[in-house]
Amino acid sequence: MEADIELLEAWRAGDVRAGDALLRRYFEALHRFFAHKVDDEVDDLIQRTFLALVRSRQAIREAASFRAYVFTVARNELYHYLGARRRTREALDFGSVSVADLGTSPSGAFARRKEQAALLRGLRAIPVELQVALELHYWEGLTTAELANVLGVPQGTAKSMLRRAREQLEARLRRDAGAGVEATLGELEAWARSIRDVARPGRS
Repeated sequence: MEADIELLEAWRAGDVRAGDALLRRYFEALHRFFAHKVDDEVDDLIQRTFLALVRSRQAIREAASFRAYVFTVARNELYHYLGARRRTREALDFGSVSVADLGTSPSGAFARRKEQAALLRGLRAIPVELQVALELHYWEGLTTAELANVLGVPQGTAKSMLRRAREQLEARLRRDAGAGVEATLGELEAWARSIRDVARPGRS
């Protein structure tokens, strides 16, 4: 399989098939990213992300960071969408408001077990920015350096955000009295992997 950097360079040189292959490679990950945060606009948000990537392919400064760039664009599209849903012009603070606060519901990820349902509820209850950080780290395997690029913060801040996100999620799970779960960080990683497998296009 060709690496992202090879496909990107071929795409920049005019190889449309390389561009198509590169975008298809990220379809499933983008579906996961949006499906857990919005109602019925997943496909539209994926399309917007792809169009933005097509327009900016020549402007990506470091081809090796294409994965981080994909999720940077996706995050921007998500925040624009969530902000546009507001009836007021007041800007949203994604560092404090959660998906649950905004009244959206997931359209593509369905929990098969009680523990998975508890984790999904917990993720939707923490601030969107922290939810994004946790999901990209555990579901997509982004490093703290890549997360820093996506979130537009120094790497040290990205590490701190991950720590806060885990702490808030763990606290939320412990408050979920009906879940019957032991919310440890070790379990968090295992649960995240299990939900990643469930949250795929066409899965229910």
